[in-house]
Amino acid sequence: MTNVPSQARVVIVGGGVIGCSVAYHLTKLGWKDVVLLERKQLTSGTTWHAAGLIAQLRATANMTKLAKYSQELYGNLEAETGVATGFKRCGSITVALTEERKEEIFRQATMARAFGVEVEEISPTEVKERYEHLNIDGVTAGVWLPLDGQGDPANIALALAKGARNGGAKVIERTKVTGIAKEGRKVTGVDWIDENGEAGHTKADMVVNCGGMWGHEVGRMAGVNVPLHACEHFYIVTEAIEGLTQMPVLRVPDECAYYKEDAGKFLLGAFEPNAKPWAMNGIPDNFEFDQLPEDFDHFEPILEAACERLPMLAEAGIHTFFNGPESFTPDDAYHLGLAPEMDNFWVAAGFNSIGIQSAGGAGMALAQWMDEGQKPFDLGDVDISRMQPFQGNKTYLFERSKETLGLLYADHFPYRQKATARGVRRTPFHHHFLERGAVMGEIAGWERANWFARENQEAEYQYSWQRQNFFDNVREEHMAVRQNVGMYDMSSFGKIRVEGRDAEAFMNYIGGGDYSVPVGKIVYTQFLNNRAGIESDVTVTRMSETAYLVVTPAATRLADQVWMERNRGDYNVVITDVTAGEGVLAVMGPRSRELLQAVSPNDFSNEVNPFGTAQEIEIGMGLARVHRVTYVGELGWEVYVSADQCGHVFETLAEAGFDFGMRLCGMHMMDTCRIEKGFRHFGHDITCEDHVLEAGLGFAVKTDKPEFIGRDAVLRKKEAGLSQRLLQFKLKDSEPLLYHNEAVIRDGEVIGYLSSGGYGHHEGAAMGMGYVPCEGEALADVLASNYQIEVAGVRVDAEVSSKPFYDPKGERAKA
Repeated sequence: MTNVPSQARVVIVGGGVIGCSVAYHLTKLGWKDVVLLERKQLTSGTTWHAAGLIAQLRATANMTKLAKYSQELYGNLEAETGVATGFKRCGSITVALTEERKEEIFRQATMARAFGVEVEEISPTEVKERYEHLNIDGVTAGVWLPLDGQGDPANIALALAKGARNGGAKVIERTKVTGIAKEGRKVTGVDWIDENGEAGHTKADMVVNCGGMWGHEVGRMAGVNVPLHACEHFYIVTEAIEGLTQMPVLRVPDECAYYKEDAGKFLLGAFEPNAKPWAMNGIPDNFEFDQLPEDFDHFEPILEAACERLPMLAEAGIHTFFNGPESFTPDDAYHLGLAPEMDNFWVAAGFNSIGIQSAGGAGMALAQWMDEGQKPFDLGDVDISRMQPFQGNKTYLFERSKETLGLLYADHFPYRQKATARGVRRTPFHHHFLERGAVMGEIAGWERANWFARENQEAEYQYSWQRQNFFDNVREEHMAVRQNVGMYDMSSFGKIRVEGRDAEAFMNYIGGGDYSVPVGKIVYTQFLNNRAGIESDVTVTRMSETAYLVVTPAATRLADQVWMERNRGDYNVVITDVTAGEGVLAVMGPRSRELLQAVSPNDFSNEVNPFGTAQEIEIGMGLARVHRVTYVGELGWEVYVSADQCGHVFETLAEAGFDFGMRLCGMHMMDTCRIEKGFRHFGHDITCEDHVLEAGLGFAVKTDKPEFIGRDAVLRKKEAGLSQRLLQFKLKDSEPLLYHNEAVIRDGEVIGYLSSGGYGHHEGAAMGMGYVPCEGEALADVLASNYQIEVAGVRVDAEVSSKPFYDPKGERAKA
């Protein structure tokens, strides 16, 4: 007889390191009736053959926090469970072989300091001192992280499983989940079959998909999109090398290679730029601790370079040539959180070869989220709701996965665009813009014009950490919007229609603003959580007595719509995605009114169409609706056009614009203009863990209206005072560039980091925004300090302001 319970509070599907971590952390929070089902044996998918590198530094502060937590957890697990995890802090060295890579790793070191990670920039000679076996020919610099480490992946998972069992969880092997039962937006349980062919069903309050490379398939059982694809990952292990002792983990990303000493042998692994996707037609049913066929030709170029870099490799025999699958996601970030399609189905999968170092923290974060019903902190980088429905398409995943494996070690240049699986989502203006020199970027699958090439200029990115080939193009676009008129495509921004007899009451409950406004009024607003953190940053236009249009960032449309659906309660409203129904052209700049008057008989004056209002207009021979709002800080309108008339309206505006010297502009211009204005960027400057008052957005919150989500937390913060403030910085030197995550130094001390950065072309210097701790301090005292921003290890003096450096009173948009 099988021992699978008939009922559970939660069923975890998958017994790799992440499934074991989720089970462990739920039991630590006191959960009972936790059941983990593993199709074969624990760790038999991809965990068992992981390299076991355990680094601290990740791309954002919160991902770093989770990686640091993983380390501390693995360090203590052995004492708690008696299972040896092999965890040791041997340190790690990353070396650069180019000046560009040196800039990257030095910027990462600056970021590490801002995140509280111990780090040291080292010269080639110092690299050699710490790693004697390395040939340092061509090495330009290194970065040393003394607290990084390595561990035994399978034993880490088994220790977590033992800890979970000690906490009362049932961890059951050789029992495959074959189906998931659903009712409406809830899963109700799982069907399973054990190795003896006995089948059954377990009712569950929640299900967690920790299926690893099977995660896509497990998701499909519940009608949930989990975009990931398996790729082949190669490494070799040498024969024992006499006299080889513990070495730091070594990464040489310019040669796509990493090195780990283990028991007197070397492990050499690769993240090559042309990866090999695997199992396009599904993973074999009997897969268990399996290896994939060797492909020495594929690995040979890596090995050749490695033998030059580490000459002792050439002398050592190869003990193991290993090829095993790992799962990769479309953006190289793992999937965590509550699935958008269901209200009790959770996901932790797709770890892109960093599963061991991520699993501890990811399991802790997910368990807290499940326990409290809200994210413990911002997890936007990895939240499964960032994925678009089309990204589950198998052909798309196959094409994109060829690139994502190699991107782990590629240069992480600012503005770098994915090269594969492009062109899926196009705005109605796509070809009009391409014909006129647009260079496209991609976000959430949307192709967007990021900048415009000149006639004799190559219309493609040439990446660098310095001024890139489009720097002057963006400056010209920026100045056109500041001094004359520019036009750009905003069609990719999400458009969600909220309609029904309770629309006004619902909007007043879900948002912090006041939506009891006349038809045609536009409200800039945030949707808050019950801590007054910012879940969404949107504009809301009243379309009629019973309908509103909510405009969201392109990448967060799904997440924003899901947030609204989950908080709809008993309000009688219908919430519909209408993004693709209308194209949007933004016409911005001091002469935008003149341009619109040249193509439309309507009145665009302050009397008829003041800032923050919308009106229906005739334009050319067609119809449109114009919204007078701006994200660039100038007089301007967003022109909403039914998709069928977009071509005509574009041609009408482009032709008339020729007489005004109008420039077509891209998204990079929008970002450089908004940073001068201090406009917040959702996901960088404002997230679900940033209090709306500390973000400087109190003006958009109306506490004098009845109950809304987050109201109590707003009032409490008003009473208690701010503990940090979002401020704007401008470098005093016009040369250095800011991107984000540069350390902020106040009176000689690192106190935070920039949440976003860009070049203020009108202001003549790089600018950024960042939170500054200010508990018990007056604003004047905060502003009176000396500030510097650290750029790739160099501290640069900066001005600071709580008001926008550009047009601080906001008069230009209301002209």
